[in-house]
Amino acid sequence: MTTAAPQKPESVLVRRPGPAELHPTRTHRRRRALELTLAAAVPLLLVLLWQLAATQAWIDDRVYPAPSTILADGWDRAAAGELWPDVRATTQRVLAGYAIGTATGYALGLLMGSLSLVRAALEPLLDALYVVPKLALLPIFLNMFGLGEGPQIALVAATVFFFVWIQTMSAVISIPSGHRDAGQVFGATPWQTFRHILLPASLPSVLVGARIAAGVAVLVIVASEQIAATDGLGHLIFDSRALFQNDVMFVGIVCVAALGVLFSELVRALGRLLTPWAPKDRGRGQS
Repeated sequence: MTTAAPQKPESVLVRRPGPAELHPTRTHRRRRALELTLAAAVPLLLVLLWQLAATQAWIDDRVYPAPSTILADGWDRAAAGELWPDVRATTQRVLAGYAIGTATGYALGLLMGSLSLVRAALEPLLDALYVVPKLALLPIFLNMFGLGEGPQIALVAATVFFFVWIQTMSAVISIPSGHRDAGQVFGATPWQTFRHILLPASLPSVLVGARIAAGVAVLVIVASEQIAATDGLGHLIFDSRALFQNDVMFVGIVCVAALGVLFSELVRALGRLLTPWAPKDRGRGQS
């Protein structure tokens, strides 16, 4: 008679909860504080290095003025009221062109995404126009609208239009057909289909394109103002460089950077407000 060999006890894997599971709120706050610290520390270190290089004559401060010189000059120009007219002109052009480009791009993208025949008719033409550098259209807009605000606004609108149009059309096409079928089963009208199906499903993706377009709009208006404007931050940068006023040139560059960041963050905040169901911080790593 044989006896059975004793069985080995089964190993049990025990996973102890970590800090993220035990204290999720505290962990998130610490992670967020670390991210904000790094976001502020990196540019600050670069500015300090730039300041040190200029004061120690490692670089020519006539070409690359120290940050302290740029800050002092910007403060003086702002206090004297010389900076705000250029900031205001650029901001107004960006906002007007962005509003026109976003509205037309979203409307056409929604139409082409919903109707395949319209998409087949217009997509090849718009694809061809999309690859044309937008600054190449400035002479055409000058001929159409003459000198003034028209060409600047039209150039920004054309640039923003393509970003929003592509993102909107792709977002509508990617909506599962079952969503539309469900709406038809329940007898949804075209407006109800748009309001309760197309809009909620496509809006988060559309807002990503709108945020990208916000930054590009600032880039385009600055380039346009350097060519065909008598005011604005782009004109300030180009004119001060021609006069060898490099400190003023860097003031304009800093203002452009601040305007671009502010505009992009405003669009991001608007996206969070309009799409509470979407993942937070679209376009950024989630913590």
